[in-house]
Amino acid sequence: MKNILLSSLLLVNLHYLNAQSTSKRDSLQGGLREERTCYDVMRYNLDIIINPSDKSIKGSNEIVFKVDDATSKIQVDLFENMQIESIVWNTKKLNYKREFDAVFIEFPEELKKGTIQSIQFNYSGKPKIAKNAPWDGGFVFKKDTKGNPWIGVAVQGTGASLWYPCKDSQTDEPDNGASIKVAVPNGLMNVSNGRFMGSTDLKDGYTRWDWEVKNPINNYDITVNVADYVHIHDHHQGLDLDYYVLRENEEKAKKHFDNDVKPMMDCFQSKFGKYPFWEDGYKLVETPYLGMEHQSAVAYGNKYKKGYMGYDISGTGAGLFFDYITIHETGHEWFGNSITSKDIADMWIHEGFTTYTETVFIECIKGYEEAQKYINGQSRSVRNDKPIIGQFGVNREGSGDMYYKGALMLNTIRHIINDDSKWWKLLYSYSETFKKQIIDTKTVLDYFNKETGLDLSKVFEQYLTTTQIPKLKLSKEGKKLSYQWINCVDNFNMPADIFIKGIETRIYPTTSLQELKVDKKIKIEEIEVATKQFFIKVEK
Repeated sequence: MKNILLSSLLLVNLHYLNAQSTSKRDSLQGGLREERTCYDVMRYNLDIIINPSDKSIKGSNEIVFKVDDATSKIQVDLFENMQIESIVWNTKKLNYKREFDAVFIEFPEELKKGTIQSIQFNYSGKPKIAKNAPWDGGFVFKKDTKGNPWIGVAVQGTGASLWYPCKDSQTDEPDNGASIKVAVPNGLMNVSNGRFMGSTDLKDGYTRWDWEVKNPINNYDITVNVADYVHIHDHHQGLDLDYYVLRENEEKAKKHFDNDVKPMMDCFQSKFGKYPFWEDGYKLVETPYLGMEHQSAVAYGNKYKKGYMGYDISGTGAGLFFDYITIHETGHEWFGNSITSKDIADMWIHEGFTTYTETVFIECIKGYEEAQKYINGQSRSVRNDKPIIGQFGVNREGSGDMYYKGALMLNTIRHIINDDSKWWKLLYSYSETFKKQIIDTKTVLDYFNKETGLDLSKVFEQYLTTTQIPKLKLSKEGKKLSYQWINCVDNFNMPADIFIKGIETRIYPTTSLQELKVDKKIKIEEIEVATKQFFIKVEK
């Protein structure tokens, strides 16, 4: 009962975190009103033409959906700079009203609950160009060294409706996948998610490339990649591995990807379960921007370097053991693409766990000590500028600390559990239990509490909803070592490990002062605290 109560209090607190002024546009994009919740998307069938010369799109998206609640109006989203040509249902053109990026579509009769319906949404326009993808959402139109068009898109956070009509909410993924048909000028190839189904010369200077996704897929994961690509095919223990790279990088790519991808798959599948999108295969696609976790078509732009563009983000040397983009963005296949947060305010569920997969990979190939060196090196990038959890219902993420601080929280929980066999079992069972599901922070907290038999509520609250790093305050007088947590939420409790003359002792501090009997001769400076295992500060 105590765990349930604390979980409920945490959930209530989250909705009041990081409150900022928001607009009607924010609420329309991030909120859940009846025009959204009344239907469940079953499938998207995209069929578009991309014109590189004028940077435009024209085509349609057939949206197949199940009616969850009888309705005569639904909301579909498309950025307001994109033009609606028509919306057709049962050969009838439908009326609609636009409000910012929301399109409220009216049916001539009530759609009955439980029925399967479909609309064809025809549209065109010039989608927003990203200023700095993937951080600023939009299309990227560049050229390769031969002068050929090289096009990509990255829209996480900004919204997939930037370039195609959809229910632009993480609460709903097309249950039966998607088809993505993209026509591009002859001589170019388009690579999208899932399996390649063939190409068709349209006899008008364009070739259409068809792709099929079998699994549910996040809106922002659906992608296009256009270039003069060459295809490298490989496989590993039954899993298809496909790489689409610029022609000039073919030989370099073969050697580079072979070094990381197979060991990574062995590691991740042993720790998190079978690759979740087996039916759709695994692809790395070279992109004109750094990277993005596009499901089964991971965007790769790290220029075939180790680390983060050749740089070790941890500052320890351990970050140069692997290609950051390959490992991090593939980690998202489990955390973000398979397990998805309902609201982007909870994006730590994607980024905290995925950042931790980098540490997991190092531990797989180099061992525990190097892995701990790496993750603790990441602490220098924690800003503590605002809470990790953002504002709900308005398409608002929290702090970028969701990456490093989120991973450090998980590393802390590992050492609270203090039993690696239980820790790895927990991560594996978490990945498998919520595979291809959409969840929230309370779901994660409740599962961790249940599976560990511990009350981790205050740990989650501390690291996710505040900017404070808990501080262990130690003082010594005679034979008494006094200790307590400060700089923390009310009633914060978390164990810590201290070393007295090299002997490890676990203490259980709370916000109340506690005492431990120690040798009178020991000086306070001689007492060490395990700050590498726990993301904390110490005051003596």
